[in-house]
Amino acid sequence: MEKKKWVKHLPLFIIEILVLIAAIGILFVVLRTTGKNGVKKDVIDTEQIAVNEEVKKKVTESKEPETVNEYTGIYNVAFFGVDARDENLGKGNNRSDTIMVCSIDMDKHEVRLISVYRDTYLNIGNDTYKKCNAAYAYGGPKQALGMLNMNTDLFITDYVTVGFEGLVEAVDALGGIEIDVAESEISHLNNYQISMVGTTEDGKHYEASEGVDYTPVTQPGLQTLNGLQATAYCRIRFVGDDFKRTERQRNVLIAMMEKAKRASLGTLMEAADAVLPHVITSIDVEDMLPVLGMVGDYKVTVSDGFPFRDMLNGGPIRTEGECIVPTSLEENAVRLHELLFPEEEYEPSEELKSYSKYIEEDTQGYLRY
Repeated sequence: MEKKKWVKHLPLFIIEILVLIAAIGILFVVLRTTGKNGVKKDVIDTEQIAVNEEVKKKVTESKEPETVNEYTGIYNVAFFGVDARDENLGKGNNRSDTIMVCSIDMDKHEVRLISVYRDTYLNIGNDTYKKCNAAYAYGGPKQALGMLNMNTDLFITDYVTVGFEGLVEAVDALGGIEIDVAESEISHLNNYQISMVGTTEDGKHYEASEGVDYTPVTQPGLQTLNGLQATAYCRIRFVGDDFKRTERQRNVLIAMMEKAKRASLGTLMEAADAVLPHVITSIDVEDMLPVLGMVGDYKVTVSDGFPFRDMLNGGPIRTEGECIVPTSLEENAVRLHELLFPEEEYEPSEELKSYSKYIEEDTQGYLRY
């Protein structure tokens, strides 16, 4: 459920979280000064986005009249990262490699990042239970938003989707980012680089030429990663499985946010211009301008994953293969709301309780513990 101070327009989020794709808040300036308009704007009928009925009723009844200062309250928005090299960022073959809830507290100037593990066994927005990243492939952003809402009791109607190529170009435009690379991650990081650049026209992989197609990471420790290296780092799955993988994604996001805060206007404009072809969003660019000056005041205070580490199990679920399973979706949702809305007591909706019960009964006999 959203906080009572509902925000009609997108304020800080589009500046803060889209620093992941080069502080897209500067986009407004780019459009006005260059006449370019490369943003793929997706107009979604919010009435068609699945939301648990109890949540929708509470939010609707708690909306307050607009005040002079509308940049207050908590605003939640979804972020999806997809491996779409043909720039088709909608439904189809794109399962969302990255699923993240970005929660912006505009009163406390705090950003809370919650990754949803892509292999989590959930209701995918249509009362079908699969790995949650299938929602994007089946129904695009609209169904992926519904999947998030139904399994968390949130009311999210805005999203941003970024193709991985956009992340590469955004990091490069920012001049790279500082990441502490572990020894165990180096070989996998370099292999992912090769997988992204070492491809022939017919789709077959070959050994990329070092120094031509990619720059290998050769030593551990804190270092500046370029765009390809940072994107490959985000995709590592073989060191710490999906829990560590989503943590890497959040670390890259935070590193980009900090780098963008110190970047010049020219650098931010260049980064925004480079990444526009790789982004689609439901958000109006015009809502960014009034809050451009707020960016430097915000900080990330929560970085975690859903389901929470002490509240999940796992195992091969029939034809779905290896899945992450919340031991109690209901209890996970309660903790999520405690993180996002610390001043509110939370009682899960009856709909969410029914999903939780179904998952518990449906996965019996498949789990390891």
